[in-house]
Amino acid sequence: MSFGLRIRHASLGAQADLRHRMVQLLEHLELDPQLCCSADTDGQGLHFFLHPDAVASQTPDFDTLGLSAAQHWDGARHDRDLRREILWTLLATPLTQDFPSFDEFESACRIRFHLVRAAQRTSMDFKTDEVDRPPEHWQYHPDTGFTLKPGKCLIEALTLATQPSRSGRQYAFSCYRATEYVMLLAMAQEAHDHHPDLFARLQRQWQTRAIMSGNFQETLLRELGSQDLPLPMHWYVPGDRVWFRNPDDASSDVYGFEGSWVVYLGGGLFTNFWQHDQPYDIPSKCLEIYHWRDGVTRDAQGKLGMDETRVKLLVDSTRRCPQKTREVLERMQRLRDPAGVYAHGGCMDSTREMSRWVRPGTCDIVLPDA
Repeated sequence: MSFGLRIRHASLGAQADLRHRMVQLLEHLELDPQLCCSADTDGQGLHFFLHPDAVASQTPDFDTLGLSAAQHWDGARHDRDLRREILWTLLATPLTQDFPSFDEFESACRIRFHLVRAAQRTSMDFKTDEVDRPPEHWQYHPDTGFTLKPGKCLIEALTLATQPSRSGRQYAFSCYRATEYVMLLAMAQEAHDHHPDLFARLQRQWQTRAIMSGNFQETLLRELGSQDLPLPMHWYVPGDRVWFRNPDDASSDVYGFEGSWVVYLGGGLFTNFWQHDQPYDIPSKCLEIYHWRDGVTRDAQGKLGMDETRVKLLVDSTRRCPQKTREVLERMQRLRDPAGVYAHGGCMDSTREMSRWVRPGTCDIVLPDA
């Protein structure tokens, strides 16, 4: 079986309990996705997947963008609908996802739920040349990044840094760092509730040194799919971190416009951290990134910049021309080229990113300074 979920169990006698817990979860959500189940050949786990007829009718070609509309779910407003979409799209995984226990699977679902809810409330000031954080909770040093002040809670500090409804103001972020903060917040919330020792280690880590960029990905996240084995272009699970690449060589030299890091919210929508009440769908994200090539500026000192007002005007103009819109979307809705290559690829990524395991006994997060 090359798709669906593989969940491990401690013994053959635990198979029935594992199956029962999955059925209970489906019943609790009043969800009937035509679930299939089979035992692994090694006898150490169960494989859960959707009946092929359900995949073909509800997510043809593993396209999950329209699932919630087809099911009349409103995950943006109703918690149960969001949990339904998370579970359904995970069961429709086109490449097998392994979970070391059912507890870890439940934590993964909750982290996605927390992440989406945090991302919906996140709004930031997009500045590539300056950054700030709530000064009561954060301190900055170029060698350690933004770290927690003594006695401050990581969850509270991340919430205040990202959610103006809690802090009363917007703080300056890049989209890359913004996705790190909301993902860390969701993981910290789950660790606080179900693995206090991990939460304490995360707290100590961010009191000492922030983990950022490539180190953040390697330490806290796992990646599904690859350039050689790409995921279906329109398969997304709420809570996925996704990169839309700028396929234009020239405009990708503008700092902050190499691409766009977002979180999938469900319902076909992705985060817009600068206008959080106007999330992107794929066409709007594609059109915006396409027209970055037309917005490049250079100041008197020769520094590259982006005229975002011009970009917006051109996006609106393209939208008014159906033929032009089709041409742009055909060009952009292709899998991206490999790093360093700018040829015929589009802006769509071949992978998705999600949290590593967080439960006691199966947690695979190793922090360098905690």
